[in-house]
Amino acid sequence: MARPPASTPGSFHRRRFLAGAVGAVAVPTLIPASVLGAEGREPANSRIRVGMIGMGGQGQYHLGHLLGNPSVQVVAVCDPYRSKIDATRKRAEARYAADVGKGGYTGCAGTTDFRDVVARDDVDAVWIASPEFWHALLSVGAMKAGKDVYCEKAMTLTHAEGRAVVETVRRLGRVFQLGTQQRSDRNFRHACELARNGYLGKVHTVHVSVPGGRALPVPKPAPPPADIDYEMWLGPAPWSPWNDQKCSFNWYFMFDYCIGWIGSWGVHHIDIAAWGCPSLARKTLRVAGTGEFPAEGMADTSVNWQVEAVSHDGVRLLYTDEKYREHGVRFIGDQGWVHVVRGGIRAEPASLLGVRLKPGEEHLYVSGNHYQNFLDCVRSRALTIAPAEVAHRSASVGHLGVLAIQTGRKIKWDPATETLIGDSAAERLLSRAYRKPYQVPA
Repeated sequence: MARPPASTPGSFHRRRFLAGAVGAVAVPTLIPASVLGAEGREPANSRIRVGMIGMGGQGQYHLGHLLGNPSVQVVAVCDPYRSKIDATRKRAEARYAADVGKGGYTGCAGTTDFRDVVARDDVDAVWIASPEFWHALLSVGAMKAGKDVYCEKAMTLTHAEGRAVVETVRRLGRVFQLGTQQRSDRNFRHACELARNGYLGKVHTVHVSVPGGRALPVPKPAPPPADIDYEMWLGPAPWSPWNDQKCSFNWYFMFDYCIGWIGSWGVHHIDIAAWGCPSLARKTLRVAGTGEFPAEGMADTSVNWQVEAVSHDGVRLLYTDEKYREHGVRFIGDQGWVHVVRGGIRAEPASLLGVRLKPGEEHLYVSGNHYQNFLDCVRSRALTIAPAEVAHRSASVGHLGVLAIQTGRKIKWDPATETLIGDSAAERLLSRAYRKPYQVPA
């Protein structure tokens, strides 16, 4: 069994965890700055040194971008699967060896224990692509250890965890970026600027639709394979026996690890809805919803759903999966509409697509590259385009939708106090207990 964590994420200490590290297979050996700098990479002492946690499909996607960025050096990778560590470390070292024209390079460490990454003195930023039930612990722990954080969506498993991440960012002055990369896409920004600057008239409705969930078969019981540190994979989640479904992409559809695609995929488009109509994240909301769930099998999150959220100023968010409505985000005003998806935007009237904002109008934050925006902010200490407070409030809408479906009643949300008005019983569902000895971050 993997060693238990420190009593709280705040008790992470770099040197303490470096001594007797579990699962480490390499110690970084930096190639001299004069060598790497000569091949187009920044000198070693000026690059942002990154430790990566979670090396599945999304982690590998991130790694490809980071290895191609001359201002970054990946110095450590972590995953409960030992085979993923080995393959990832070899991939990184092969790329760096090729960059400098050398036959070998051993500057990327591998470990099954996230604390070995967080504890390192040579890590400036931690890149998190783990399952969502780990996000809060990893983010808060990394920031308390002095690291900046890029974290995959959704930011946290629960609303309470999200507030803990936000407060840690504020208290420690860390840089945080959520992987809601649509904010770095011109089409999404343009749609939101049309909505915010009155080009659609008064916006009264926002349609959001995303891919629905899925059902999973009943798994066959089996012991965990030797390749995985299963106790480390489970971490703060309730204990349950290993099976050949959960420790892969399928965790998205298991409530112990994720609230489902209503929150995890949905936060991409909900975030855009709130960017274009800020009252959806900042004003009192009345939320109602219904959902359909698998009749049997491992999956226990909603397959289909219909959620309505009405803000204090009357804007209606109609949020569903693709069974009920066309994929994307559509802002509807009394003078026109705009519909945006990845790779496309259309509007009525079509002339809206040619609008160029005037100097006195509201211009939204411009980022042309989500990764580079984070790295630039690590250097400048500026706010990223998807900072923790924004990420938390966007995620809240998904959490509230799930809550309305769970309780079967309409709920009223006060975003100023982050409380449910007149429903203390439902409010208890905004947080979850952790499996001992893990503790909810604060």
